[in-house]
Amino acid sequence: REALFNLYLTVSGVSPKMVRHYESLGLLARVGRSEGGYRLYTQIDVHTLRFIKRARELGFSMPEIAELAGLWQNRRRASANVKRIAQKHAADLALRIEAMQAMQRTLAHLIHCCHGAERPDCPILDDLAGGAQLRH
Repeated sequence: REALFNLYLTVSGVSPKMVRHYESLGLLARVGRSEGGYRLYTQIDVHTLRFIKRARELGFSMPEIAELAGLWQNRRRASANVKRIAQKHAADLALRIEAMQAMQRTLAHLIHCCHGAERPDCPILDDLAGGAQLRH
């Protein structure tokens, strides 16, 4: 039975710790146990784990994944609901990318301005300190 458990985890690509975490969040239904206390996973469980793993790879939050999983399991769902979640996530990602690109530009400018010499003055540290030079 332990070999079966490990096989399913290998197939799903999800660690035992994450499986327990997903169970605790209600993303994966509590699974049955053998007489020896081992968890018994089905092919549906493995498919659900793969779904969760892929959603995480795309950066969806746990609440978004819970909503998407509920829609995935509901054959009467409206795809408009799924699209709405994906569009909001894509917009959030675009904002985060924009913010990170701004950080990168600022750091590139600060690095360019820093002489990197033996002198103590450093525009990078000055910027981090809010533009004020602090003396210790």
